[in-house]
Amino acid sequence: MNHLAYRTTGFAIKMLSNLSRARVRLHGLENLSDGPRIFVINHFTRIETLLLPYHINRQIQKPVWSLAAADLFVGALGEFLDTVGSVSTRNPDRDRLMVKTLLTGEADWIIFPEGRMVKSKKIIEKGRFMISYAGGKRPPHTGAAILAMRTEFYRQRLRHLVKTAPQEAERLAGLFELGALDTVSQEGTSLVPVNITYYPIRAKENTLNKLATWMMGKVPERMNEELMIEGSMLLSGVDIDIRFGRPIAVAPCIDCRPIRRDVTTTRALNFDDPLPSMGRMRKEALKLMQRYMAAIYALTTVNHDHLFATALKMNPTARADSANLKRRVFLAASRKRRRLRSHLHHSLRTDQVHLLTDDRYGKYEEFLRLAVESGVVVPDNEVLHIERKRFGSALDFDRVRIDNPIAVIANEVEPLKDFLRRLRRLSWQPSWWLRRRVVRHLLHYDLRLFEKDYDRWAQPEMAKPMEVGRPLLLKGRSRRLGVVLSHGYMAAPMEVAELATYLCGKGLWVYVPRLRGHGTDPTDLAGRSYPEWIEDMDRGYALMRNLCRNVVAGGFSTGAGLALDLGHRVEELAGIFAISAPLRLQDLSSRFVPAVDAWNWFMEKVRLNEAKKEFVENHPENPHINYHLNPISGVHELERLMADLEPRLGEIQKPALVAQANGDPVVNPKGAEMIFERLGSADKQLLMFNFDRHGILLGEGAQQVYEAVWQFVARLDLP
Repeated sequence: MNHLAYRTTGFAIKMLSNLSRARVRLHGLENLSDGPRIFVINHFTRIETLLLPYHINRQIQKPVWSLAAADLFVGALGEFLDTVGSVSTRNPDRDRLMVKTLLTGEADWIIFPEGRMVKSKKIIEKGRFMISYAGGKRPPHTGAAILAMRTEFYRQRLRHLVKTAPQEAERLAGLFELGALDTVSQEGTSLVPVNITYYPIRAKENTLNKLATWMMGKVPERMNEELMIEGSMLLSGVDIDIRFGRPIAVAPCIDCRPIRRDVTTTRALNFDDPLPSMGRMRKEALKLMQRYMAAIYALTTVNHDHLFATALKMNPTARADSANLKRRVFLAASRKRRRLRSHLHHSLRTDQVHLLTDDRYGKYEEFLRLAVESGVVVPDNEVLHIERKRFGSALDFDRVRIDNPIAVIANEVEPLKDFLRRLRRLSWQPSWWLRRRVVRHLLHYDLRLFEKDYDRWAQPEMAKPMEVGRPLLLKGRSRRLGVVLSHGYMAAPMEVAELATYLCGKGLWVYVPRLRGHGTDPTDLAGRSYPEWIEDMDRGYALMRNLCRNVVAGGFSTGAGLALDLGHRVEELAGIFAISAPLRLQDLSSRFVPAVDAWNWFMEKVRLNEAKKEFVENHPENPHINYHLNPISGVHELERLMADLEPRLGEIQKPALVAQANGDPVVNPKGAEMIFERLGSADKQLLMFNFDRHGILLGEGAQQVYEAVWQFVARLDLP
């Protein structure tokens, strides 16, 4: 091997990685222990051949060489592969070279046990590992296991011969060109399973395949397919999760009487001589192969596409309701994730309520577009007609990633038995059961979140009773209509409890979520951001949407802003009422927030944290509910919420009620007029109440506001 060329080419690959838009994440680095290693890795694209040696080398600071198909060693590509440390599978000295470098520990190796790219990702057949490729089917190769065992065989044999037959030890060292026996590593050989998962997998025209077409005219179909898939990954951006599993020690596999007999024999054995224990070694190699194949695919990073594709494939009929499909995926991704026993993509480690509300990250929409384009589903309003034959049909191996990506995605998670078991169980559950489980999960999540925050943040001398901040669900007489009702800034669900009780008395279901940072302690609120409040409101809406046929969103102060935000994002919302929405603040202290915020930032930079001003005094109208300290950062988040909402008010088309006190000392009444004027709703109403306080939902005259809200809700023409 040319070590200088290897390092030089590494710089070139680093430059390529920096130019690529792919986002590489490494997991399980703690499993990269010392000692000679063979990395056994799944093979889906040619990207692995370039990126994996580079990224592994960066972590272990040692050359990482690999085996590559012999037909690639042609012309410039062959020269390039040689410089990056690839060895042809037809090289007659490949095994001896690999064993020698593993004995000395001078290099680690990468082997793809599948033997070639598995473009269909179909590696399970009747519960066994079976590789599907253009030429048919076959089991994975045991080559990595045999090479690892041969390395360990000769390591232990050399150690033994040094004591019992020094001359044979010297001869054997010369056979491997070791130079000296002390160059043999004392560390045992191990196999390290590695999984590489790409998300999303999309094939589309890109610069690389267009350039190839321009230069070559007609591009071979196989080459064009690879450029469309892999070019899109590199240029359009894809998440590449590389996971390292626990090393599998090889020494125990040769610790049996037949193999030990060959290890300790003093007679001369050449590298390619048949060993009496070869039959036993093959059996052990087969077991070892099954172990590392299972380990490789247990490391698959599960993503949204996996969940949707599998849920679609397991749907018991050829018709799937899109809402139920999203409910199944939500429950699979959210409930007791540890039971999945799977590694999750980072986008699945956050709150998944967006799947039930506005799909603001496009996870469902992007999957549905791919499923429609590839002919797996035909949408009919909210019903998806599934073409089942598309999941099992045999397609051209070199076009499967383009023609049937949904089947490829579903195939990838077939080895994950616990994952499949959970999706299968959910797929057979009726709609009413799914809605019920969603409600129970969301309610338990909110209650548990509040209890955890209260235990962590609430100070005994300042804390309000838990009843003040606990989320509130009130049962109505009919499931025709429900209301999600949010409290305001520095308050808690108790602030709107009287209005909630009034509406429930009219027969409505009402849910009052707790906005994070509220009902606990001002210090908790100081660390919160308005996107968290949006998620809290979304969970409240999703809960009510699974309880009732129609949902109205409402809120007071900050809660009013969150109700308006929900109205601009969620089409199914029946209406909105916004009470004292804080579009314009007129409290004097709030005007100094930007300056104080800048001062705090500067003090943090110069490390004078004691000079920071993080809170200002608050004199609440309802001291039994509201905080007495107002965090500067919290006001800043409130203003960010309303600043983001203001230009979108024209997109709100739902029936809307805007209510405001004309003597509000906290929120400028002109803000209510501006909201009313900018709303895109054809059906909208502005009510100004003759009150000189901000908290118009409590105290004298609050009943007038309750009646106005009820009159608005009652006249909505609901299907």
